[in-house]
Amino acid sequence: MASKKRSTRESTLESNRRDYRLHIEPMLADVYIDALTVRLFQKWKIYIEGKEQLALRSRQHAYGTLRAMLNWGVKMEYIEKNNLTKLGTFTDSMYVKPKVKFYTAEEFKKFISVAKEHAEEHEQKHKDYSEWEYYVFFNILFYTGLRKGECHGLRWSDIDFESALLNVERSILQKYSKSERVDIITPPKTKSSIRTLQIPQPLIDILKTHKERKKQLRGFSEDDLICSSGERCLRDGSIYNRKVQFAGLAGIKQIRVHDFRHSHVSVLANAGINIQEIARRLGHTRVEETWNTYSHLYSREEEKAVDILNAIA
Repeated sequence: MASKKRSTRESTLESNRRDYRLHIEPMLADVYIDALTVRLFQKWKIYIEGKEQLALRSRQHAYGTLRAMLNWGVKMEYIEKNNLTKLGTFTDSMYVKPKVKFYTAEEFKKFISVAKEHAEEHEQKHKDYSEWEYYVFFNILFYTGLRKGECHGLRWSDIDFESALLNVERSILQKYSKSERVDIITPPKTKSSIRTLQIPQPLIDILKTHKERKKQLRGFSEDDLICSSGERCLRDGSIYNRKVQFAGLAGIKQIRVHDFRHSHVSVLANAGINIQEIARRLGHTRVEETWNTYSHLYSREEEKAVDILNAIA
């Protein structure tokens, strides 16, 4: 972990630590390295497969963490070879990749209307603007497709109101343990995630209004986080609770916070925006990554292609 600290995102390191603590340490921590045989790793795989509540992706992630540790051991010449790779990762012939969930434009309008009404009622009753933070947060996710951590990291200085541009330059990871709760500022997920997006007028208007609210608070600065409770970004738990509350009141399905990113894509894809532009807006390094996730949204292109060919005759 120490060797990877400078070259790996903190969120990835935290995920690796969790894999080790929950799935690797219980069975392998006290094993001597010269006893890391294929037979032992087969027993480990059976042990992991016995965790019926564990999703396939979680099993594969644990495998990836252990494989990386062993590869590092080979590199450092602690062991001669990585015996885990002879067995391969976890598979499931019955596994069907779940479809991406998202809100349509109409569903989002219902959701955000409830969020706005909630913020207005809270302001009138308590004379503070705290609930507007969530209204703005969900609007940013939907209109930009930002990841949650990228939205947490947005500062007012990242918005160019005259040119309607938004700069993505950082991300915030909320780290929790028994002894501490800290926010860790990191670069975005990849180099491609550092990007500038043109943003639509509805979001510009929402941000301008929110900035005027924030200016009424003592000590306002352009370096302040856009969506914050005091000096800290909004808590992930509070965001989740508001999401559940607003969707319930709106009478629409529940989706994950990350699915607002998918909702952004669905609106653009259904309008015919090409996959390269969507990949750029999402900050994906490779278009293939975007296509593998969202290709089903382009199914109607087949009908268009056939219509064009039919018109030739």
